[in-house]
Formats: sequence, C-alpha cells, structure tokens
Amino acid sequence: MSAGVKYSREDLLKNGVRVDGRGIRELRPIKIKVGVLSRADGSAYIEQGNNKILVAVYGPRELHPRHLARPDTAILQCFYRMATFSVDERKSPAPSRRELELSKVIKGALAPAIFLKNFPRATIDVFIQVLQADGGTRCASITAASLALADAGIPMRDLVTACAVGKVNGVLVLDPNDVEDKLGEADMPLAIMPRKKHITLLQMDGRMTKEEFIEAYKLAIEGCMEIYKLQRQALLERYVAVRKELGEEEGGSEDA
Repeated sequence: MSAGVKYSREDLLKNGVRVDGRGIRELRPIKIKVGVLSRADGSAYIEQGNNKILVAVYGPRELHPRHLARPDTAILQCFYRMATFSVDERKSPAPSRRELELSKVIKGALAPAIFLKNFPRATIDVFIQVLQADGGTRCASITAASLALADAGIPMRDLVTACAVGKVNGVLVLDPNDVEDKLGEADMPLAIMPRKKHITLLQMDGRMTKEEFIEAYKLAIEGCMEIYKLQRQALLERYVAVRKELGEEEGGSEDA
C-alpha cells in the first residue's frame, strides 16, 4: 500500500473488492528469483505485493564456538531482520523483539524440511533481510528461505511454502496486506511442505469461529499450492541458467 495513506475498516472491503483491488481469494502479484547473490552458498529474492525480501544461506559449515555444536545433528540458525527503511517510519537498526520472535518462527517452519542429521556438528545459517514490508513478511520470508536452502544444495524433504488468510469485515481473505493485517479481525499464517502435505507452521491472531477456521485453513492451502508452482518455476529457471552457463564453459575449454 502507498506510504502515508490512511484507511478505515470500511475501506478494506467493498462489494467483494479489497482495498488494493483484489478479490477475496486472490494472491498479491509475486515475483521470485533464485541465485541472486554470487557470494552466498544459496540465495533468493521475493516480491509479494509491496514486500521485498532477500535471503542468503551459508553452510553447512563448522559451527563456532565449537562447544555449541551438536554431535548428532546440524543446527539451523535464522536471522530475520527489517531494514531501517523497510517501513513508513524509520526502524531502529537494533534487532527488535518481534524480529527475534519471527526468526524463531521461521526456523521452526523450515527445520522439518531439512535433513539436519546429515551434517552433525555443523551449522546452516539463513539470513533474511526485509527491504520493504507490506504485511505477511513471515510467510514471504519462509517461501524465499526455502528456495535459498535448495539453491545452496542442502538436502531437503520438500520445499516449504507459506501463505496467510485474514478476516476483514467478517470475510476471509487470502494473503492479507499490511493494512488488512492491522485493521482486520484475524490473521492465520500457515506453512506446508506441499508435496508431502505436512504442516510446518500454523498460527492465528484474532478470532474465528470453528467453521471460519476450517475454511481459512483450506483457503491457505490453496494459496500455498499456487505459490508452490511459482517456487518450482523459479528453481527451474535457475538451473536452466546454471546448466547453460556450465555448457558454455565446457564449450569454451574445448575450443581452447
């Protein structure tokens, strides 16, 4: 949403049209790119509406200090940070309680998908930088972080895809933006491993009836499956590009 624009609850939904022009079951426009940082082991960038998020992955690598290492598994560390210019009012550069909380939430959503026991005494570090925030950054971060892990070549059971459902003026809406999140009655982020249909994150803030919760759950799954297609397409484009690059290098060496 535009910075500085004020909305009332009545503005959020009129005749089935949301404040940003979407329908109630419509995702925000999503752009995903994998392998955007040459100096990270894996990386990804996502734009979901006005959210802009960059993720870098390092590892598996030796954990320091060594006494923190575990002999039977790798440790997954997630660092979710918002840039000082990512929101309307300048944010303090110091990590906030919310950033620390979301770092743990995102770690919990990603960990079930990774074969951590394949890398004892190691660490896998995920750095998430929110460049611009417009609601739903935890879900977009999980989606991008999953791709960055795959780009790093880390063995995974499946990708992890996340999407939220909100409740606005008594109506369930898919993928709420910032103003819907703040003025709405409820917000339910959900993350799944799409191929295995395993839920790795389910939270809810606000109130829903049992029937609304079931409907919101189904709607969130639908949203995740749409995003999953975009994740797979982004990975495919990345590896087609890598393969082409390797082919050109091999062709160049033969010529030499």
